[in-house]
This record gives sequence, structure tokens and C-alpha cells, in this order.
Amino acid sequence: MTYKENAEKFIETYGLSIGDKIQVNKEDITYTGILLDRPEDADDGYLVLKLSSGYNIGVAIENTAAELIEKGEKPKIGFGKSEIPADPKKQNISIVSTGGTVSSVIDYRTGAVHPAFTASDLVKANPELLDYANYNVKALYNILSEDMKPEYWVKAAREIANDISNGSDGVVIAHGTDTMHYTAAALSFMLKTPVPIILTGAQRSSDRPSSDANINLIDSVVAAKSDIAEVCVCMHGSLNDKYTYLHKGTKVRKMHTSRRDTFRSINAQPIAKIENKKININPDYAYTKRGVNGLELNANIEEKVGFIKSFPGISSDYIEYHIDNGYKGLVVEGTGLGHVPNDLIDSFKRARDENIPVIMTSQCLYGRVNMNVYSTGRNIIDSGVISGVDMTPETTYVKLCWALGQSDSYNEVKEIMHEDIAGEFSEKSSIKDFLN
Repeated sequence: MTYKENAEKFIETYGLSIGDKIQVNKEDITYTGILLDRPEDADDGYLVLKLSSGYNIGVAIENTAAELIEKGEKPKIGFGKSEIPADPKKQNISIVSTGGTVSSVIDYRTGAVHPAFTASDLVKANPELLDYANYNVKALYNILSEDMKPEYWVKAAREIANDISNGSDGVVIAHGTDTMHYTAAALSFMLKTPVPIILTGAQRSSDRPSSDANINLIDSVVAAKSDIAEVCVCMHGSLNDKYTYLHKGTKVRKMHTSRRDTFRSINAQPIAKIENKKININPDYAYTKRGVNGLELNANIEEKVGFIKSFPGISSDYIEYHIDNGYKGLVVEGTGLGHVPNDLIDSFKRARDENIPVIMTSQCLYGRVNMNVYSTGRNIIDSGVISGVDMTPETTYVKLCWALGQSDSYNEVKEIMHEDIAGEFSEKSSIKDFLN
């Protein structure tokens, strides 16, 4: 019997409903609280109560009795509908939600976190937003960050292009943090934009006092109103709430599992620092200004691209598997300057002969791939492997997906991979980038 069946039978037996205040008796312990709903994938056989202390507890249904104390209402998602007046003096900003905690609202009675998918919900959860712009808020999809797919990048790019065509002065994308840097790179290659496109998220959900959701969202709106017409990521720049950084979409990476300042520019410096709702642009960064580019959308991609990490003992079977199973391109995350064992070189030659580009990146992240230094590297070059220069492995993967969407010719893909399309290459490596 599943948890849902257990719970439904238990609730029906005692005449209870979600939202009721109940007393649960289990052995010699009594709990009193509000009966909460549970997600479909919760552990079997448990009820969840919201105690008066504010904490939620799980109570096993086995050997448990319950009684109704007071009827209640099932918690409702959102704040309800209300019109948000537009101010003709303010810019129009689109906020597109793909999921993640940054666009969530809290039911403070139960502690439940729900997606805020209407303009009314979002503004009521973050009322300061009204000071900055008018908003068009929509839910594109509601997925966990790890469930992001290349096909969703395409859908997002098309939706953003449509919003810009309809007059948006800037776009903010609410996104889960784990794969945000992939999406930022994808949008950077797919779109040339006359307005800012800003991705943001939250490391801490909005039901926690340490949440970074509100500040990241508001600073992203500040960035979306700015003159920086590029795809960027806006996230906390420190552990406190003092400032956020604006990172280039092709040079950013999540670098810590839980810190609020997890996002860093790799082989680059942040484009700007946003502090006290003012944007201070890095004087060393030559950014694309608002209105310089016309809107261009090129969302053709190839999804069947492999991503392989080299490790001691890796065999050619990893390369051969991808060739045999019809992969159109491969990204290899090599060691150091871009090395893998010599055992893989014959497989690289086979990939080249079968028109499958292989791109070499480095696990080191900082610095540049240079396969000319050692003999192994030169053998790798001779086998047809293409350098990823100083791109992060994730940006390299996304770019190869996009490049293969433009051409199925090995030589043309090689040319695209070595062309600076969206600022993915740094002119030179700087010790300042590594130390900072």
C-alpha cells in the first residue's frame, strides 16, 4: 500500500482534511498542529503536522490515532488576483520563470513554498519591485534545475525573443542555480539582443531568513534596466547582502554547492557590481550597449553531444561508445593543458574520420588549453582534436551543441568553435582572474 493510499485511508477514517487543526496520539506522545499536504514522492506512511512553534514534523501512521480539533482550509497557492497598475514613466521588464526558488512565495501559516507565477504574486512577495519597473511575468515551465534540457533552451530563447519584439526593455529569467550557467551560455549563442537578458536564482529558499532570492531578483531588475545589452547572470557577490555581481553568460560557473556567492567569472572579471541598487560597470570591460544590436534569434542546436571527463585509467571504450551510438560531437574535459592518455588517440582519429568533432577542455577551469607543449598533446592535435581555448567545459559543451546546429561539416564546426561568438574567449589569461 502506498503512502498516498495510507494517508487517504487514515484521513478518511478520522474525518480529516488538509488544513484542519488536529491532535495526533502516538503511544505516550500527543502532537497538535495543522495537517499538511505531502508531495507525491514523500516517504510512505507519514502524516505531516505544522506545530504551533512553526516547525513541521512527520508522524508515522502506524499505531497512531487522531482527532479533529478545528476545521481549517486547505492552503492555497498564491496571493489571489489583483491588478498591478502600469506606470508609463517606467521601463517594461519581462520576468520569465523556469522554476527554482527565486520566484517562489511562502504560505507562512504552513511553511509551504509555492511558485509565484503571476505578476500579482511576484510583486506581493517582493513589493519593492514596483519601485523599479512595470512587469510582464510568465511561467515558461516549472522544472528542477537538474531537469533542464537543450530543448528547453530553445523554448526559452524563442519566448525571450518574442518578448523583446513586443517591446520589453529588458528580460529577467528566474532559474534554478545548478544548471543556470549552461542556460546562460545557450542564450548567449542563440540570441543577439538589443536589451539586457539577466538570469538569476537563489541558493537559499525564500522560507529561510538567509534567503538571497529577494536581493538577487531586485538587482536583476536593476541590471535589466541598464545599458548592458548582453546575456548575464546576476547573483550574490558575498556571503552577506551587501552586493551582487553581474557575470557574462559564457564566462560564469557555479563553484560551490551552497554558498550564496557561488557564481564566479572564470578566466574573466565580473561585468559589474550592483550595490545599493546602483550598477557599477567594470571599467576594463567593453560591453555591448543597449540598442547597438538588432534582435537576432538562431536557436538551431544538436542535442546528441557527449561530455566526457578524463580520469586515470580511462579507456578508449568511452570514446568508441559515443561514436557507435551516433553522437554528433564530443567534449572531453582533459587534465592540465588538455591531456588524455595516449590510449584514446586512435579513437579520436576514428571520430575525425567519421566527421565527429572532438573538443578538448581542461579540468583546471582557469588558464588555457595548450596541446602544443608536450608530445602527448601534439599527438592529440594530430588526431584531429580541437582546442576549447579558455572556455569552461560547460560553455564548450553548449557551444558545440549550437555549432552543430549550424553545420554538420567538421571543418565548418571547427571554424565556429574558434570564432568568438558571444565573448566566450578571453584575449589573454590574467593572474587577476585566478586570484579574484
